[in-house]
Amino acid sequence: MNDSSKPPPFRSKNTWLIPFICLLVGGALIGISTNLAKYAGEVGVTPLAFLFWSITGAAVILWVIAFIRQELPPLSTRSFEYYFVAALISVAGSNLLLFSAIPHVGAGFVALIISLPPLLTYLGALTLRMERFSIIRALGVAAALMGAGVLAIRKFSAPDASIFWIVIALCGPVLLAIGNIYRTLRWPDKASPNALAPGMLMAAALLLLMFSALPNFSVTVPIKEWLPLGVITIQAGVFAGQFLLLFVLQKTGGPVLLSLLGSVGAVVGVPVAIFLQGESPPAGLFLGASLIALGVALVTWGGVKMSSENN
Repeated sequence: MNDSSKPPPFRSKNTWLIPFICLLVGGALIGISTNLAKYAGEVGVTPLAFLFWSITGAAVILWVIAFIRQELPPLSTRSFEYYFVAALISVAGSNLLLFSAIPHVGAGFVALIISLPPLLTYLGALTLRMERFSIIRALGVAAALMGAGVLAIRKFSAPDASIFWIVIALCGPVLLAIGNIYRTLRWPDKASPNALAPGMLMAAALLLLMFSALPNFSVTVPIKEWLPLGVITIQAGVFAGQFLLLFVLQKTGGPVLLSLLGSVGAVVGVPVAIFLQGESPPAGLFLGASLIALGVALVTWGGVKMSSENN
């Protein structure tokens, strides 16, 4: 693998600080996003419409930021491939599956299973030699996976479990893990996070609009009431911050630390679902959340040690 296939290196005495902050804030936004998706369904917005309009809004926000910073998305053949493939895997496909499953399995469960990508991402990164093996980070990924596994198993064993929608929801993290690897491998040369994020979101909006041409799918939003539009506007801002931080974390922290965004999202999203949305606490919540938190701590600590050894 040549150097051009990797995100540009980030060099600083505190190389761990920026990715750690991005991990916490970006993960919190993911947790909020899953709950907003559930609330959108309750006010009459379909998952496809909610996703399309909020991603379109986020793309506009990030295009304005890119224009102000004079970091417009590159328009090469390589860049267009990156935008559309990354959009299909990391945004349109994964989020449509997850948002569609939320009414059937709950926002809390979806927030929790987004913590599943670390194992697949870590194994893929090791296989492709994108990541040097670290026992601390491996233990952290295993702990986070075990925590999510405890919660998923309890969900399957529930008497009212919808197996179909649980499986659909579990496909989302698989796509997210693939996206983590792809975006690192195919990062366009010398492109900044501010430039790539709006290009990917615009491609995702176009893909979702094409999907709406299928029978029984629509991006129509009820406009007689302000609440649906308000929820979409808030989600657009959340998506803009979430994906901008995702690309910054991709550049500064690598694919494995990036994959733990979902773990942080679970820690934030589940309490919001319980206390603000009125959902019942998932069975095994304390054990699962504790293991996830331990995993985040170990992977972050391992990254700090590896960074200090390289400086």
